[in-house]
Amino acid sequence: MTSTRTELATWREVVLFLLERAVAAARRAAGVVRPVGWTLLAAAVVLWILGTVMGWWEVIVAAVVLTATIGVCLLFLFGRTAYDVRLDLTRTRVVVGERAVGAFTVANPGERAILPSRIVLPVGSARGAFSVGRLAPGDEEEQLFAIPTTRRTVLSVGPVSIVRGDPLGLFERSTSRDEPVDLYVHPKTVGFAGESLGYVRDLEGMVSRDLTRDDIAFHALSEYRPGDDLRHVHWRSTARIGTLMVRTYEQTRRSHFVVGLSTSRSEYASDEEFELAVSIAGSLGLRALRDASRVDVLTPQQALRSRTPRILLDSLSGVDQAPVREGGTGELSAQTARIAPAASVVVLVSGSRVTPRALQGALSRLPLGARALAVTARPGAETARRRIGDADALTIGDLDAVPAAIGRVLS
Repeated sequence: MTSTRTELATWREVVLFLLERAVAAARRAAGVVRPVGWTLLAAAVVLWILGTVMGWWEVIVAAVVLTATIGVCLLFLFGRTAYDVRLDLTRTRVVVGERAVGAFTVANPGERAILPSRIVLPVGSARGAFSVGRLAPGDEEEQLFAIPTTRRTVLSVGPVSIVRGDPLGLFERSTSRDEPVDLYVHPKTVGFAGESLGYVRDLEGMVSRDLTRDDIAFHALSEYRPGDDLRHVHWRSTARIGTLMVRTYEQTRRSHFVVGLSTSRSEYASDEEFELAVSIAGSLGLRALRDASRVDVLTPQQALRSRTPRILLDSLSGVDQAPVREGGTGELSAQTARIAPAASVVVLVSGSRVTPRALQGALSRLPLGARALAVTARPGAETARRRIGDADALTIGDLDAVPAAIGRVLS
């Protein structure tokens, strides 16, 4: 009985395996049929049934012709497509508006000729088609292409696909070669000249008003409390007063530059306004990195990678607007206070639809002691400066106006 059950289980596994293979093969076969092909296949079946049932020879003849046409088109799928393909982008990083130039090379490494084929190169959601002629053994062909960039993004270029199909477009067999390449379209940025922005970097850091038990800038003596480091006991004062006295210090902080970028769709009047905000944030981050400051570039959703200029621009290439009720300035200030509680300078960049009240609330939640600046992107507007509480607020309408406007406030 046990042996019979084991055999039945074995046969069941075999049947299931064969069914899975059959389904996979059917899916692959169905994948080569294009919508026009499905239409003609359905028409052929209907004509055969109608002609046979009704006895109409004219319909049967039409079914034969249609079936023969489909059969001839199927023959175009057969043939070798064993190309070697190499995809090469001259530059994988460009600034929005520039063209990304590249090439791919197809070669026939076999001992037999390969019939003409069509090469498809996906670029993001679009795709380009190229014709490759007959390649003799050992021959190769190079195709050049240029990708226009109209918006900041990260595009996946490739993989290159070799397509075999019929002239009527009923069937198409595609084989992918090579690996896709990421093309980073960076935002436009502008350079800053002159002195460092914000706090000047030095060995001791900038003194704040916060007191601590362990730092560099001596402030005063105070009575010992349990947990204080005994290394900071001032023994002369202790001997004179008779009470254990320890040194207290003014807390110092090193130059820590934080750029916060609001991503809420509700805070921007247009996509152009959001792109200006991204460019402003990128320009500030690049200048802070040039000043050798510690730099954090934040959005309400995440902290962007910003260790080097290239990494920062790559990160900004993939920043998208958040839904209307997410990614606002309020969330951004909370994110900043949580990630960078000891920030020296914080710049919040947002759109023109942020109300002064919301902006004031966001600025009030920034880390205590940080120098705060709010920048509002509004394309076409004149550069303007105002005060919101203890912070400065700038309205900037053009990227070229950023260095002078920011320099007057933070230099």
